Amino acid sequence: MKRLIPTGLRRIAALAAHCDDIAIGAGGTLLAVCTSHPGVQVDVLVLSGGGTDREREERRALAAFCPGADLRITVAKVPDGRLPAHWDEAKTAVEELRLRTEPDLILAPHAGDAHQDHRGLARLVPTAFRDHLTLGYEILKWDGDLGRAHAYQPLDLALAERKVALLWEHYPSQRRRTWFDREAFLGLARVRGVQCHARYAEAFYLDKISLDLAGG
Repeated sequence: MKRLIPTGLRRIAALAAHCDDIAIGAGGTLLAVCTSHPGVQVDVLVLSGGGTDREREERRALAAFCPGADLRITVAKVPDGRLPAHWDEAKTAVEELRLRTEPDLILAPHAGDAHQDHRGLARLVPTAFRDHLTLGYEILKWDGDLGRAHAYQPLDLALAERKVALLWEHYPSQRRRTWFDREAFLGLARVRGVQCHARYAEAFYLDKISLDLAGG
C-alpha cells in the first residue's frame, strides 16, 4: 500500500455542513492527528446549528475528538437542508475562515456526496482554499453515495472503538436515526480497512495533489 506521510502538520481546517459531520467522517483521523501532534491548531467551521442544542453537542464532541489541540470552532446559522438557497451566506462563512487560517490540511465533505448541503460545501471549499491539500470525508447515511475512495487513514481497534464511543456519547440527538449505531460505523470502517490492508480505516476523496518527489 502506497503511503504519503506529511511532515510539519501544524494547522488543520475542518469544515462541515452540519454538527456531527466532521466527527462521523473524520473523527478517527482527528483523534490520531491531535494525539500525535500536540498543540496542532484546528479551525472548525460548521454551517448550520448555531445557537441550538446541536451546537452545544458539537462543541463538546469536537473537544473530545481533538485532545490537546488549539481548537477554534465557529457554528453558523445556515438552515439545515437549505444551503443552496443560502449560498451567499455559506460562501461568506467559508471565505471568513480562509482569512483566519493557512491550513496544512483541510477536511471537508467530498463532492460526490448525495446530500445537497454536503455537496454544496464541497463545491465552495476550493473557491476559497485553492492551493491546499483537501481530503473529502464520507458520511454514512440512507443515500447510496459511498464511492471508490482515493486515500485512507488506518485506525487500530482501540481508535475505531474510541471514535464510535465518542459519537454515541456526544450526539444523543442523533441516536434515533437508523444509521447512527456502532455496527454501522464500525462496519464501514472495517470495509475501508480491508481496502488499505488495515483493521479499520476512514476513507477520503481528493481532486488534486501536488508532489515534490525531488524534495526541493
